[in-house]
Amino acid sequence: MKVLMALSGGVDSSVAAAELIDAGHDVVGVTMRLWGGESDTGCCSVADVDDARRVAQQLGIDHLVFNFTDDFNAHVVDPYVRAHSQGLTPNPCIECNRHLKFERLSERADLLGFDAVATGHHARVDVVGDRFFVHRGADAAKDQSYVVHMLPQRELRRTVFPVGHLTKAQVRQRAIALGLRTATKPDSQDVCFITQTGGREAFLGARIPFRRGTVVGSDGAVLGDVPAIEMVTVGQRRGIGLPGGGPKRYVTAIDRTTATIVVGDEADLYVSELTVEQLVWADQPYTGDVMVQCSAHGAAMPAGLDGNTVHWQQPQRCVAPGQSVVFYDASNSYVLGGGIAA
Repeated sequence: MKVLMALSGGVDSSVAAAELIDAGHDVVGVTMRLWGGESDTGCCSVADVDDARRVAQQLGIDHLVFNFTDDFNAHVVDPYVRAHSQGLTPNPCIECNRHLKFERLSERADLLGFDAVATGHHARVDVVGDRFFVHRGADAAKDQSYVVHMLPQRELRRTVFPVGHLTKAQVRQRAIALGLRTATKPDSQDVCFITQTGGREAFLGARIPFRRGTVVGSDGAVLGDVPAIEMVTVGQRRGIGLPGGGPKRYVTAIDRTTATIVVGDEADLYVSELTVEQLVWADQPYTGDVMVQCSAHGAAMPAGLDGNTVHWQQPQRCVAPGQSVVFYDASNSYVLGGGIAA
């Protein structure tokens, strides 16, 4: 099988390529140049491209570089900025997976005659009957099924996750045994276009005007203010313009129209229902008992799903609008689909 292997310059994709080669596949590595601006975090730096190229040399495979910066700006960066201006809390890494690392890369794979696309995500693709589903990775602590939940059947049928059956420790052991330059390289943790030096505030402040927001209690009493309502998210406790020493207060709602931030006790964060928009499904729309995960490393919680409404079995902390919500089957193993919290 001819496989286009996405090499990010990290240890997981490096070992994934080695696994494919060992399995006898014809492998070509590709690195996507996504963010053209300043970067000192994530997986888009010049050093990462160089690491990917050198790993390809070590493994004896060809290495390509695709310039997708325009697509990245259109589908990831611009929507990220727009979402913050609308009071939402977006997940740009998921949108990058959706639009670039699978959709756009698959289109290019078609043009070049590849049979499959592979990445270094810690997830698996399993067949149930004649349908394909993302299955959680073998390493529960590193499972990335949440961030690849959006894959439809046409993508699942030709997507390969070569390290999904390995733990992270096994991946690093394999990389060390192969002498790969990425063997001890730290994992990418941050959004690639947000620098450590400037942070989210500097990035957004250069692109959208900030509005001062008024902080009020649940009774409407004014408690303080913040310099930028665009920097506040539901569930936030620190940095919301309140004096120290008092009771803990959390953001429970944001009214973008009036530039008002409502705060309350932690108990005020708990809700019985969650509305999810922009639903996508691995196969068919599903109604019934599900496990629902609302962050990349959060625990999945039991709920009933009816249309686009999640009915929690036990009240859960509210999810910031704009965050991804992923549905798993009742066994908490297979991804059924997901969407965006309203």
